[in-house]
Order: sequence, then structure tokens, then C-alpha cells
Amino acid sequence: QVQFVESGGGLVQPGGSLRLSCAASGSIFSMYAMGWYRQTPGKQRELVASITTFNRTNYTDSVKGRFTISRDNAKNTVYLQMNSLKPEDTAAYYCNKVSSVSLWGQGTQVTVSS
Repeated sequence: QVQFVESGGGLVQPGGSLRLSCAASGSIFSMYAMGWYRQTPGKQRELVASITTFNRTNYTDSVKGRFTISRDNAKNTVYLQMNSLKPEDTAAYYCNKVSSVSLWGQGTQVTVSS
């Protein structure tokens, strides 16, 4: 069972940037396609970015051109670089596998506000 610890969130002004990190442990990280998800109160968790084991990436339309997902298999870590942040990006961000999700971590809160 893979476990995840997310970090890097915070309060940022519109137009600002943040880099989220997700450290994975407990299994062979490099075998899985990974994703960053976000959730706001009262809404379902949505997948915003994913990266395959071959480093092929995919993004939901609302973050294309602003967010970049990457992974470092040697460090069992996946990253999300978020640029040109908007208030609507405010959410709790989580990482997990894309298929057969494992237990969710605590997430990291991103708040975009002036």
C-alpha cells in the first residue's frame, strides 16, 4: 500500500506561483501513473494533472499552460509547479495513483487571494 505526504501549499496572491511536493512510500513508486487532485468543500475531488510511468503528462483544461506535473522516481516524489494562480485554484491538493487509488494523505491547502 502506497502512502503519500503532500507539502508546499500556502497563501499566495493571484498571479503567484507555488510548487507542491508529494513524497510516496510503501511500494514501488515508479510502477504507477501518478496524479494531483484537488477538492473544495462540497465538491468532488477532481484530477487536475497526471503523469505516466513514461513521463507522459495530461492536464484538465482549467490548468493547462499554468501547471506542470513532474516526477523523480529516485526520490519517490511527484511535483506540481503551479504558475499564474487564480482564486479558483483555491483548494486542498492531494496526490495519489491514477488507477486503483491508495489511501489519501492529508493534502496541502492552496489559497489564492489578495
